Amino acid sequence: MMLKWRLSFLFIISILALLTFWNYQNRVYDWDMPGYMGCMYTSEFPDSPDKVRIITYEDIKKEAPAEHYTDIIGIKQWDIPRQYFVKNTQSFTEQLPYFQIKVGYILVITLFYKLGFTAPMAVLFTSLISYFFSGILLFYILKLLFPKKYWLATGLTVACMLLPPMTYMSRVSTPDMFIFQFILIFIIGLIKKWNNWAMFVLLFAITFIRPDYITFTLTYIIAVFFFHYFREKKIDVSFIAQGIVLLAMYLAIIKFYHYPGWKDLFYDTFIDRRPIISTHPIDVSLKDYLSIIYIKIIYFKKVTLSLAIMIGVIFWRSKDAWVRMIAVLFVVNVYIKFFFFPQSAALRFFFPFIFPVFIVMLYVLSRKYNDLKLGKIA
Repeated sequence: MMLKWRLSFLFIISILALLTFWNYQNRVYDWDMPGYMGCMYTSEFPDSPDKVRIITYEDIKKEAPAEHYTDIIGIKQWDIPRQYFVKNTQSFTEQLPYFQIKVGYILVITLFYKLGFTAPMAVLFTSLISYFFSGILLFYILKLLFPKKYWLATGLTVACMLLPPMTYMSRVSTPDMFIFQFILIFIIGLIKKWNNWAMFVLLFAITFIRPDYITFTLTYIIAVFFFHYFREKKIDVSFIAQGIVLLAMYLAIIKFYHYPGWKDLFYDTFIDRRPIISTHPIDVSLKDYLSIIYIKIIYFKKVTLSLAIMIGVIFWRSKDAWVRMIAVLFVVNVYIKFFFFPQSAALRFFFPFIFPVFIVMLYVLSRKYNDLKLGKIA
């Protein structure tokens, strides 16, 4: 059996290498790239915002296919904000806080840049290498769930890595693929019964990489706190301390980088992208918010149906309160993310929370074949 697993691992490594190269061949230079490159260059040239803007777009132009670059700079009549970003330093600089708060991600792409990658490739390579390692982590998870089914773990790994959201995240310049690795490590921590401080270190890293994931990290700590309280009938102050540390780090990052705020992000994303933020005060009414939510949630029905089916299977096959809680935790975070940022057309924003529900469902089904128990981190 060990030989079969080793051969399966070599097969997976080969397939992942081919898929990663395939994604590299189909990489996308999108309009998020200037933002992340601008953050990287700002740390290198903090007193030269004009230089940051100029070299950002010059570097992209050298590498990107013509159609990608024209999309980035916005040559179409209605792409006024992008036209401002490429020509106006104030406009470009005021957009950077939206990207700068993802501190851990910026540090990683800067590392690759310092290692010799071009700036655009440093951003894209982060997604590509994250895709490769995510495949290895997924294979390891499936090996834990199905220790006697090497063929099933291998097949499921390949199938999952071919999912459109997975391949798309690996090709674009966003932190979604990078953070997905840490969500998979989080799942491994649950399965391997890591203690609560080991899990806290992981939650700290997740929040540091993407502060907007504070909703996930805090809801996990709150859920585990109450699970522990109702089981042990006592309060574990360590969870309170962990929550305070995570929240303090989040607030410090937001304040340090002068993050415009949720209302600004919502307005710029769903109502009207402002060319220059400081010259255009905004007001998002409850009516505006609800009308957008109503429209967007209609296009979220496939996600809702998929989650309902997976939760149904989990509750049907498992009576374990901990397992049910973990599944519900991820589902709740899908909708927390949606109500804060209802970009229903872009599944990549929600996939890191949807996919773990699928893993929990597989865990529940795996108990038919073995006696593996999901550890309670409490």
